[in-house]
Amino acid sequence: MTHIPFGVLAGDNISARFVVPTVASSVDLVVHLGLGADGVRRVNEIVAVPGRVEADVIEVEPIFVREGAELRRTGGVPAHVERYERVGIDIHQVLASTAGER
Repeated sequence: MTHIPFGVLAGDNISARFVVPTVASSVDLVVHLGLGADGVRRVNEIVAVPGRVEADVIEVEPIFVREGAELRRTGGVPAHVERYERVGIDIHQVLASTAGER
């Protein structure tokens, strides 16, 4: 996932120029699930949403991506670390603790 696609989020009276930046500034993480051939849902990737918009496309930063059977840490870090800190989450510690997990 290199961007977040959006469909019809509102009626004709609200333009993409309003909706897209609003979504970009409201979402911190997106967890993309996929359904495997075996019928089991798996996390395919987790991306951070830094809030940047280019040509009505919301930019994302990969945090974890699926490579075969493994969900691999990419090295990306969620934007807006202060939002996690406000609720007592040290995002750097959480991501560091997942570095060796498969």
